[in-house]
Amino acid sequence: MPNRRAVVDGAWWPSSRDAAAELPGLIAAVDRLLDRITLRIGVHGDAWQNIPRRIQARGRQVRIGWFRHTDPRVITLSFAAGEPVVLLIIPSHAAAAVAQATLKLTAQDTAGLSIDAILTLAHLPAGPAPRATADGSARWEDEGGPVIG
Repeated sequence: MPNRRAVVDGAWWPSSRDAAAELPGLIAAVDRLLDRITLRIGVHGDAWQNIPRRIQARGRQVRIGWFRHTDPRVITLSFAAGEPVVLLIIPSHAAAAVAQATLKLTAQDTAGLSIDAILTLAHLPAGPAPRATADGSARWEDEGGPVIG
């Protein structure tokens, strides 16, 4: 169950920034692990490419919302009942050892730790999430400005 004292409930290491390709597997895993039915997913619109409004997963349509006011380093899953689940997104290009350390760290009690602190402990960049580009790659922003192709 989610720990409401923690800023994230766990982590996710997708293979790409293609929301249509990655989200069905995440939905299936979360539904199975939590014994809940995911109804809606919230993502940061600039951090992903190919974001559908709805996605077919486990025999139903799951609504996908994309926003620019949320932290691009997390994804939120909402259910019919209970608190939403917030997952830290591990960059797809992260080394396996770093990704596994991040998964292990976020499975522990991270109450009181900010996202930046978790990323620092896991040896991941604490800066903004990579922005999806037209060619499917992801590029990191720096200095807070937009990435220009």
